[in-house]
Amino acid sequence: MTAVDGETVRPRGEADEPGWEVDPDDEWGVAVITTVGRQLKLRREAAGMRAGQFGAAIGYGEDLVYKVEGGKRIPQREYLDKADEVLGADGLLSAAWEDVKKVRYPKSVRALAELEAKAVELGVYVGLSIHGLLQTPEHARALFDVSQSAYSEQDLDELVAARMARKAIFERSPAPMLSFVQEEVALRRRVGGTMVWRRQLEHLLELAQRRNVTLQVMPTSAGEHPGLSGKIEVLKFGDGTAVGRSDGAFNGRPTSELKQLRILELRYSTIRAQALCPRESLAFIEQLLGEE
Repeated sequence: MTAVDGETVRPRGEADEPGWEVDPDDEWGVAVITTVGRQLKLRREAAGMRAGQFGAAIGYGEDLVYKVEGGKRIPQREYLDKADEVLGADGLLSAAWEDVKKVRYPKSVRALAELEAKAVELGVYVGLSIHGLLQTPEHARALFDVSQSAYSEQDLDELVAARMARKAIFERSPAPMLSFVQEEVALRRRVGGTMVWRRQLEHLLELAQRRNVTLQVMPTSAGEHPGLSGKIEVLKFGDGTAVGRSDGAFNGRPTSELKQLRILELRYSTIRAQALCPRESLAFIEQLLGEE
């Protein structure tokens, strides 16, 4: 325990800092976090501070200090800023955040963003939720907030920022062709409350006005279709290669095998054929907005 302005303050430990554990299979992530942890330890020892002492000085538990220094835990930005101040690192430890933030998200999330950044064509069918590329910040935050994870406000801000950063795909030049099919049920669900829900639908209408974006709605009345087993994604690249993924095929793993890609493309084409056409889809969303 430490005292601040006359009040007893308990140093934050792992229970207070959800963050992410380092994925041992993420070689780049492990290398970055191990290097940063080693720098923190060397500077702490050079300052003549024990781990417990240092933890108390920056407001974190001793156990967390050991994990960060051992490359087992990804430090928060606040952790690095406070360490920089306490150890007199003149901004060098704070600057490490530029490397840390690139690996703080799971490897799979980073890989997805990299694929989207290279795609010249993307086709997506989503069932129970609105696709991340189509979400507003408020909608995304509401989804993270209800996930039952012990996210701090800073965690939520960074998760939302990471998801919004992927939307850079809409601003690329030349613009990739983007096609989305959304289930009616996902559009009707008032995630975040009525105002957030309305803004989300308005955002969909705005995106659908772009020449490179096609948005379709799969009405519940359409009955069975190939997407009922889960999300389908197909990404095509400028060199003629492609990657596809489906929750209901090939164990949900990305595939570039030609036969499997043809199966996913056929399923997605069938889904688009069964969904409302783009014009009908926009009219459907406008109708939902009028149903107050």
